[in-house]
Amino acid sequence: MPLAVERMYPMGYSAPMESIVETILKELLEATGLPHNGVVRNDLAGQIIFSIQAADARSLIGMHGDTVHALDMLVKKIAEKRLPAPAESDAEGASGSPHFLIDVNDYRAKQIKDLQTKAIMMAERARSFQYDVELSPMSAYERLIIHTTLQSAPNVKTESQGEGRNRRVVIKYTA
Repeated sequence: MPLAVERMYPMGYSAPMESIVETILKELLEATGLPHNGVVRNDLAGQIIFSIQAADARSLIGMHGDTVHALDMLVKKIAEKRLPAPAESDAEGASGSPHFLIDVNDYRAKQIKDLQTKAIMMAERARSFQYDVELSPMSAYERLIIHTTLQSAPNVKTESQGEGRNRRVVIKYTA
């Protein structure tokens, strides 16, 4: 008797969703003619990352990561259209767009690890000197990484302050 239950992966990911995203990414790379050696799936910080492997990644990354960010956005928009709408029981906490990341030769994964290292170092500074540490302005995604990294750190709490492009994380010392 066939089962109608689909095996779920961490954070609501399913095998069909992953294969759809991988197919979209490969189709997009073929259509644009961007040279690549394949796509590798990884998990980092509780998020699924589809990493494009390429011999010359410069054209895929772009200046300041613009091209890889654009690829990420395109794949997510196409995936929104191709993936079935989330069930009402899944709608709680679902923002409507699939949660994954497109990367090239671990470019974005290194950025995430650097942000996590910076967060830990600044939290240690806040604890050592017992004062609040204000970080430079960041994107919403970068702030999320800082908040997530320090959510269980002792004697510090994080808070976002400011508006628009000047929004930043403040790491506050708590006794």
